[in-house]
Amino acid sequence: MDIPYEQAVEWIAAGLKPLGEDYTAVLKRGALEERWVDSVMNKGKRFGAFSSGIKGSHPFIMMSYDGSLYSVSTLAHEMGHSLHAYQTGQYQPFVYSRYGLFAAEVASNFHQAMVRAYLLASHPEPDFQLAVLQEAMSNFYRYFFTMPVLAIFDLAMHERAERGEAMTADIMNNTMADILQEGYGPNVVVDRQRDGCLWTQFSTHLYSNFYAYQYTTGISGAHALAEGVLSGSADARGALPGLLESG
Repeated sequence: MDIPYEQAVEWIAAGLKPLGEDYTAVLKRGALEERWVDSVMNKGKRFGAFSSGIKGSHPFIMMSYDGSLYSVSTLAHEMGHSLHAYQTGQYQPFVYSRYGLFAAEVASNFHQAMVRAYLLASHPEPDFQLAVLQEAMSNFYRYFFTMPVLAIFDLAMHERAERGEAMTADIMNNTMADILQEGYGPNVVVDRQRDGCLWTQFSTHLYSNFYAYQYTTGISGAHALAEGVLSGSADARGALPGLLESG
């Protein structure tokens, strides 16, 4: 698929329609008019995606939008962070205008869950359905396997440091390979040299102490919340604005 950026924004807004027109109006204004999103692929631009916001300014998103469903989902995720920062800034004084990582991942993954549900309901074509499910499973693998693996690695390295033991690249690679092998089980062969350096691909996640596991708890909370909204629960529908506004 090659999905124009503007179409992606429309799909995301449609998926979040249960939250009300005020919410989706801010999202569309930020994504299409106020240039919250640095979306264009560019030489030398770092990979990944990131949203940053502070009270007194609108949020900013860095990502490379490539027209795929993965990029649509990434944009939805980062807009979840941005709307969280925006709403918190509107309702809280500066001292309370930040929020914890768990709440952050609930807000962002809630966006993705709602948009996937909308796309599955509105596009019955088999190829489209498969594409949405493939993106979802890729994301679930990252959140429910990779992130817990990183969390176990994070703890192991902190424990080594507390014991005064060395942390060389070889030690870290072998530790990561051991954790991956335990996670996958005996029927998967782990390439220790290639897979063992997985930790080097995650900078922010491992420089923020004990951050990675909160992706797993966050996506779990997000899907519980989305399930309530999609089932028509007024309590669930009212919960997200309260979460966003409270920081």
